[in-house]
Amino acid sequence: MKLTRIGLWAASALLAATALTGTARAQEITVFCDDLGFGCPTMEPVVKRFEQENSGIKVKLEVVPYQSLVESLPVQLESGQGPDAAIITDLGGLSRYYLDLTPYVDAANFDKEYHQTLQWLRGLDPNGKAINGMPTTLTVNGAYVNLTLFEQAGVPVPKEGATWAEWADATRKVAKATNTEFAMEMDRSGHRFASLAISYGAELVDDKGQPVIDKGLKDAVEQFVAWHKDGTMPMDLWGAVGGATHRELFSDFLNAKTVLYFGGSWTLSQMDREVGDLFDWEVAPAPCGPSSCTVMPGGGALVGFKHTKNPEAVGKFIDYLAQSKNNAEIVSAAVEIPAAKSLIEGGVQYPGASKRTQESLATYIGQIPKMAPAAYRFQGWRYQRAMMNAMTTRISQVLNGELDVDTALARVKQDVETAIKAAGQ
Repeated sequence: MKLTRIGLWAASALLAATALTGTARAQEITVFCDDLGFGCPTMEPVVKRFEQENSGIKVKLEVVPYQSLVESLPVQLESGQGPDAAIITDLGGLSRYYLDLTPYVDAANFDKEYHQTLQWLRGLDPNGKAINGMPTTLTVNGAYVNLTLFEQAGVPVPKEGATWAEWADATRKVAKATNTEFAMEMDRSGHRFASLAISYGAELVDDKGQPVIDKGLKDAVEQFVAWHKDGTMPMDLWGAVGGATHRELFSDFLNAKTVLYFGGSWTLSQMDREVGDLFDWEVAPAPCGPSSCTVMPGGGALVGFKHTKNPEAVGKFIDYLAQSKNNAEIVSAAVEIPAAKSLIEGGVQYPGASKRTQESLATYIGQIPKMAPAAYRFQGWRYQRAMMNAMTTRISQVLNGELDVDTALARVKQDVETAIKAAGQ
């Protein structure tokens, strides 16, 4: 800054006045995000650029554990508190708190880029026109396989089209031959279990928004319980932790304690970084059930909340991140699947990712066309979280001998119907 014809005192007074004015005008918005994938660390460079180009807005990124986003954020929002914006995954369940961004963003661009996934953010009005956030990335559930263990055991790796039962048989043989603790593990998550359930024919929710308990769901639960009883899966993960507590099991795969780990695409960059050359691995195509070879879609969204005092600043910030250049930069750093149509069609470069990770991304993307309609319907359901929590809780009770399968499924239905009634629907 060049000062001319102004004395030192005058310059100091002017600077002080300018600082006070700037402080008065500055708008600070707080954004909650975790530290994986499309999160605080990968957004930070773009956020800094946004602040430089929008000097009146300050963005405060706060790293929040995923468990807190799932459990604590809804409580804050219910009391009218919490951040101005956040990256969330309970897309339908939190819809009543979202800020409609339509007046503050390029609505035509949002409709072009996110036409299908915007429906997941509209809660009870999926066919409406509200723009309730920016889908960040798509995620796909899937199985990570330790190829080194398969090679050591001399067991062929199942090919695309293999059933869940065939994967269980193959991984049991590998575990036995290599003295590996477990054949298969699945995150303690109703979302992950939903992949298995829908592949067995479960609908989970009907087109009227009511929970569905059917033969497909019962068959999936019985098979899942059987795998725990015979040692294919570890009893102390789904069985030992109570309630709906979410647990991801990446560390077991990293430490070669399991042959197959059913998690998802969001851990790809971590997988590449932490497994490194410890062993060979790959992402397997979706295991097949009697009904389909499907997994669950998912993903996060950057949303603003109605209680914010700076809705225009929130909208301006989200619109900035939705611009293709900025969006691609974050997706590339996150090593995730883009949600924006133009990036899916045009591709995203992942210069920091290994060949193995890029192949894995291709496998995940290849599962998207195979996803059953029930998977998309369940993902956008307002009461998806209630159903997932109920399944997790009740399956654990079956594993612990507290309930039989039929009673557990009846309780799942009751749990979700209670949640719907409590919400006044």
